[in-house]
Amino acid sequence: MDKKLVGRFGEQTAAEYLKKKHYKIVGLNYSCRFGEIDVIAENKKYIVFVEVKLRKSDSFAEAKEFVTQSKQEKIIKTASLWLQSNETELQPRFDVIEIYAPEGALTKAVKINHIENAFQ
Repeated sequence: MDKKLVGRFGEQTAAEYLKKKHYKIVGLNYSCRFGEIDVIAENKKYIVFVEVKLRKSDSFAEAKEFVTQSKQEKIIKTASLWLQSNETELQPRFDVIEIYAPEGALTKAVKINHIENAFQ
């Protein structure tokens, strides 16, 4: 399956998960010259910038381990630019959502691990 489609599946799955946890989805796939943010969501306290990592399993490494220091810095710069254009009183937070889908987009029951405040 196309890598982009699988990525969109992961982002949509993460967005649905967050909606069930009473987050409001503010944006998907925000990109600028610094990078991309998969999901931007908010709850009563936070504006949350989410990096989604989709893997078939964690047998090689946990998905969060692929959010390198360099990737974190790009996300932080991208979020800063977004915040300059979108006023909010909410505290920013950076989360990682790991999605394990052994059959890719065809997986019936994915495993989701939401890591709040994954980096700063």
